[in-house]
Amino acid sequence: MKKHSFLFIVLFVGILVGCSKETEITPIHNYFSSWNPCQSLTALQTYVEDVTNPSSPNFIPVDDRIATFDMDGTFIGELYPSYFEYNLLEYRVLDDTAYRDSAPEDVREAAQQIRDFVRNGTPLPAHFDMIHALAAAKAYAGMTLAEFDAYVKDYAARPANGFTGMTYAQSFYKPILEVFDYLKANGFTIYVVSGSDRFICRALVQSLGIEPSHVIGMDVKLRSRDQGTVAGVNYTMQQAEDIIRTDELIIKNLKANKVFQIAQEIGKIPVLSFGNSGGDVAMHNYCLSNDLKCAAFMLIADDDQRDHANRDKALALGEQWRDAGYHVISMRDDFKTIYGYNVIKVPFTF
Repeated sequence: MKKHSFLFIVLFVGILVGCSKETEITPIHNYFSSWNPCQSLTALQTYVEDVTNPSSPNFIPVDDRIATFDMDGTFIGELYPSYFEYNLLEYRVLDDTAYRDSAPEDVREAAQQIRDFVRNGTPLPAHFDMIHALAAAKAYAGMTLAEFDAYVKDYAARPANGFTGMTYAQSFYKPILEVFDYLKANGFTIYVVSGSDRFICRALVQSLGIEPSHVIGMDVKLRSRDQGTVAGVNYTMQQAEDIIRTDELIIKNLKANKVFQIAQEIGKIPVLSFGNSGGDVAMHNYCLSNDLKCAAFMLIADDDQRDHANRDKALALGEQWRDAGYHVISMRDDFKTIYGYNVIKVPFTF
């Protein structure tokens, strides 16, 4: 009896040790290793657990689990020292020797306004988002889609201004990438809905595995290389022809335009919406109009130690977003890391 008891104890302890080792080797997946415990994360997890529970009255079928994300300042860096697409236009017009001498005067003026803003703090003119959009349409006109994609990626491979340890192409917010993984694992479909050029967005998010068809942004009119002035409805494109960008702006995808584009391209009202600025408010409000259970999140750039941010402005916006019924994500308080622990904020260089 004693011998049998001893063997049982040895086997039982062995099982416990084995379980312990197995637990260490294959832990339960933690999607949120870059987050601190916080209200915004709890709100997201509580929401997802509720709407994915078939027994919940708030259950949402997989086909209706649509999540829309703004890009700049929501899951990728926004200030280095300005938007990526602003920096790209400044480089294209003022520094790229293959183009700068042929830039139209209004395009050169817009690029110089960006340079004066980032280097001297000169305020940008009113409605500069449209000024930039019109200038950018002209600056890249004539490029094939493949040439433009390569041009964006080549610039994105440069070190991100204002940081060490990452390129522009790597400047994603790690905690939000974890949200992507979490939502995908729970049957959500993610769309990027940005004010930036659609093809810039596609080039930047390709590494994240986001389908090009799930990217909505600013658009310019396209045409076939040999099409000339013939209307597309009257022109038959040949197999060997490239598609090229024109200088004709179709839409700047901000504010209400985001809603209209979502309605046209997705065809469903999102149930989750993520943004960081007033340009995303209309998208959030559209989401919150959904009859299904829904939620909207605003990220505020209140971390002036690890990122280039105006903390006072961000905190004021945070109160505004809470009053509007949005969940507020604090970069300073909620993120253990922003870009990764090896990335350090440094002064901008010019």
